[in-house]
Amino acid sequence: MNKLVFLDFDGVLHPTHFAGEDPFNRVHLLEESLAGSDLEIVISSSWRFTHSIEKLRKLLPSSISNLVIGVTGAPVIGKYPRYQEIQTFLQSHGHSNWRALDDSYWEFPTPCPELIRCNPNTGISEKQIQELRQWMIA
Repeated sequence: MNKLVFLDFDGVLHPTHFAGEDPFNRVHLLEESLAGSDLEIVISSSWRFTHSIEKLRKLLPSSISNLVIGVTGAPVIGKYPRYQEIQTFLQSHGHSNWRALDDSYWEFPTPCPELIRCNPNTGISEKQIQELRQWMIA
């Protein structure tokens, strides 16, 4: 079974507040690490509420957009909402080997070994890329 990455945008592919900066200014780090990968990506970002999956794919480099298989579903209200959204997706699609690239750590239980936590002020960095690579080769 393929490995699955749940991808947030804000705080991962660019800083949460990226005024004056290009959106997706950190996506090149993810693109380099996924080159030649057979991972599948599910977009868990709140951008899924305002953009179609086709539009979301167009925002990403083709090497990443080609790996996108879907988006998480309806928002969950309550404790650990992003985690619950991911669990709902996993239950309906039969996946079990996953990681989440996300800066919203409070939306996940502690500990959550599947969470690769990004810094919302910078977005993804080499530290998170290394975590992702270690999991990819395991």
